[in-house]
Amino acid sequence: MIKKGIILSGGMGTRMSPLTKAVNKQLLPIYDKPLIFYPLSILMLAKIKDILIIVNKGEVKQYKKILPDGKNLGIKIKYIEQDYPKGLPDAFILGEKFIGKENVSLILGDNFFYGQYLSTKLLDCTKLKKGAKVFLHRVSKPEKYGVAKIKKNKIISITEKPKKFISDLAITGLYFFDNKVIKYSKELKLSKRKELEITDILSKYRKKNQLNSNFIGRGGVWLDTGSIEDFYKASNFVSVIENRQGFKIACIEEIALLNKWINKNLIKKQIKFYGNCNYSNYLKKIIKSSV
Repeated sequence: MIKKGIILSGGMGTRMSPLTKAVNKQLLPIYDKPLIFYPLSILMLAKIKDILIIVNKGEVKQYKKILPDGKNLGIKIKYIEQDYPKGLPDAFILGEKFIGKENVSLILGDNFFYGQYLSTKLLDCTKLKKGAKVFLHRVSKPEKYGVAKIKKNKIISITEKPKKFISDLAITGLYFFDNKVIKYSKELKLSKRKELEITDILSKYRKKNQLNSNFIGRGGVWLDTGSIEDFYKASNFVSVIENRQGFKIACIEEIALLNKWINKNLIKKQIKFYGNCNYSNYLKKIIKSSV
């Protein structure tokens, strides 16, 4: 079972400047809650309780104002600062001590996931013992993404932003790895972009026939909130779903309660912390409706 997860929440957010000059992108709102709640909720839905958040240098205090140590959610949250963005595999090098001898999940801090049966699929991925597993999602413009070609859920090739059609299955920012990912990350050389590339890690697993896939599925949603336009799209989506259906996406206290990690008293403390707002009102409804 994968019990540890990393949220890579660094990056300069240059496409969203000047907003990101003062605040990290992952602390900006997607509708009624900060973006960081969404990847955190995915790890929590996978019942991962031990979480490392990698942030830019000097930004830990900002994050701890909203997500201190995780005790209020029945989980453990630790932070590591990254001097500057060095690519996704750097997360495993920085997090080596945190990971230890365990297998690990990695989710990008600016990725948004939503879909039916997503929790079941996430729990299935945490059963990984050997190799790696990547979440894929069908897209209409594969030339904008790294795409995977598969055979019986095995990834047989990866192509970055193909000019000609190869596959419409985009590689999302949600990964599950065995412990060898640390060793593989250390062996990598910097690319032309002067970064460590996640595709090089995936290729190592693919060559060993150990790179598997899972799918968000038809009707599911994966959004990369890398620009202001993407932020608005994600916010609009959350607004429509929440206001139409009456429940909240990525309500981390609700997930913790359903996982039986916290009780109603801790939620009452969170209501007091958040103050008089719609999010608190939703938490009050949870307390009343829960048995």
